[in-house]
Amino acid sequence: MSFLIDSSIMITSQILFFGFGWLFFMRQLFKDYEVRQYVVQVIFSVTFAFSCTMFELIIFEILGVLNSSSRYFHWKMNLCVILLILVFMVPFYIGYFIVSNIRLLHKQRLLFSCLLWLTFMYFFWKLGDPFPILSPKHGILSIEQLISRVGVIGVTLMALLSGFGAVNCPYTYMSYFLRNVTDTDILALERRLLQTMDMIISKKKRMAMTRRTIFQKGEVHNKPSGFWGMIKSVTTSAPGSENLTLIQQEVDALEELSRQLFLETADLYATKERIEYSKTFKGKYFNFLGYFFSIYCVWKIFMATINIVFDRVGKTDPVTRGIEITVNYLGIQFDVKFWSQHISFILVGIIIVTSIRGLLITLTKFFYAISSSKSSNVIVLLLAQIMGMYFVSSVLLIRMSMPLEYRTIITEVLGELQFNFYHRWFDVIFLVSALSSILFLYLAHKQAPEKHMAP
Repeated sequence: MSFLIDSSIMITSQILFFGFGWLFFMRQLFKDYEVRQYVVQVIFSVTFAFSCTMFELIIFEILGVLNSSSRYFHWKMNLCVILLILVFMVPFYIGYFIVSNIRLLHKQRLLFSCLLWLTFMYFFWKLGDPFPILSPKHGILSIEQLISRVGVIGVTLMALLSGFGAVNCPYTYMSYFLRNVTDTDILALERRLLQTMDMIISKKKRMAMTRRTIFQKGEVHNKPSGFWGMIKSVTTSAPGSENLTLIQQEVDALEELSRQLFLETADLYATKERIEYSKTFKGKYFNFLGYFFSIYCVWKIFMATINIVFDRVGKTDPVTRGIEITVNYLGIQFDVKFWSQHISFILVGIIIVTSIRGLLITLTKFFYAISSSKSSNVIVLLLAQIMGMYFVSSVLLIRMSMPLEYRTIITEVLGELQFNFYHRWFDVIFLVSALSSILFLYLAHKQAPEKHMAP
């Protein structure tokens, strides 16, 4: 009876997560497209539902909700379903929709879809060869084989996004990095833009008048007569056509310049709005957050470097370790186990909520940046693949943030993976991503004033 009640709770929550994924698909991703493939919508929503269910099970693990055997069963089932979707279903449908967009392969699209899926499976399997990701005693068909490879891809994505986010967040929030933009700067740039537009209009008028003159002269004087007249009209160019070519080249260059000036003007307006926003209470709050995240970024880069150099992986979750250090330093009586449980629950909850929110925002921006009516189905499936791998990898890494007694079932379900490898791999990719982001943002910030000062 207890198992049925626990299962009904899990199924209800999965239905709610599925509905939220469905609404997100309809209201955000595909709101500008009339043609919708329901199989794509179902796959995206199911992936989202089972991804969120894994996070729900982590919270249930800390709070002790549901029976232990029920949690283990749903962990196992949830993991099997998400791996089935990520390794078999999504890659096959990605190949199917790619082939469907090629007219020559329409009749045999099922065959070519299977070939593309087999190609994916070959590279997916070979991905695990260079990495020490699992124990050699696991068979080729074990669930650990799939989790380990999905984990490598997902942890890499997480580390890349985390490294860029750790650097970009303080750069975006802090008013220190804002350029000083005045109304004079904007007016000067708008004046240049208007002058460029006037030059384009005058040159296009000149081109139109030249074409009209050539047409009129050609009608009166250059009517071809006989065979030699036709040959002459083909081999000789009309007077003034050379000037037209030169003017057209000038117009093209001016139009490109006008596009750049327009983008620069829009950028200056956006910067001015950010300066005004930074003076408000909310702007000052985000500015404070920027300083906090900059300290966090430096600390995270430092710790990642230490972990890589000394090949170190923490054995105790950071909350318990932090409380122990504080209690020992202050010399006070404190129930470390009790408070570490509650603080870990809050910390893990914040990580889960911010991960889901941040990933959905990133996926939406990415979709709008590159999607079209033909490629939208493929891109949504790719986003579903990234989302599923990201959440599976989050479970691998969040495990270390949980006190030891709450890791037992998660460790049993995931199998005998080399968990330390994933944390070291995350540190390496995070460090490379963060340092690359610092260099990129530094060059972009340094180049921006020079660009606006250019005559």
